[in-house]
Amino acid sequence: MRLKYLKATLFICVMILISSATINAQSMSGNKFVLGGRFGLSILDGSAGLQLGPMGQYYINSNMSIGSEFNINTQGGTPIEWNGSFFYDLESSRPNIQPYLDGGMSLWFYTGGPYFGLRFGGGVNFNVAPNIDIPADIQIGPVFGGGTTVFYFALTTGIRYSMN
Repeated sequence: MRLKYLKATLFICVMILISSATINAQSMSGNKFVLGGRFGLSILDGSAGLQLGPMGQYYINSNMSIGSEFNINTQGGTPIEWNGSFFYDLESSRPNIQPYLDGGMSLWFYTGGPYFGLRFGGGVNFNVAPNIDIPADIQIGPVFGGGTTVFYFALTTGIRYSMN
């Protein structure tokens, strides 16, 4: 019962954060704000599943941003991840392709958690229409919890909408 309450509380907090950022997007001094979602394959502790969740990202300057994701995974115990990351956009010679690197920390909620995790990865955002990108992303990292360390891997895509 306690875990269900914690999951519901986290979901509400993330939705409030995303909603307030969306409402205030026009007053962000011209910096870009991105909303979207991701889905794909995730592997946690050797068990494969699907991953799905909303994301938000705020650009500090033209090539650096901070972002957060709230991911639900379908492995046993339905692991939930709340992630915060720093993104660095790499130079690209093609205007519709934007490679990036990222890293950050996450909280995992499953089988008696919360647990602490680290994430590192990167990917490419493909611009398919004005203000709309399709990402190809890979993430890896350890999750420390319950006296053991497990390994996390995700290969995802999704959709991103940029607001200037």
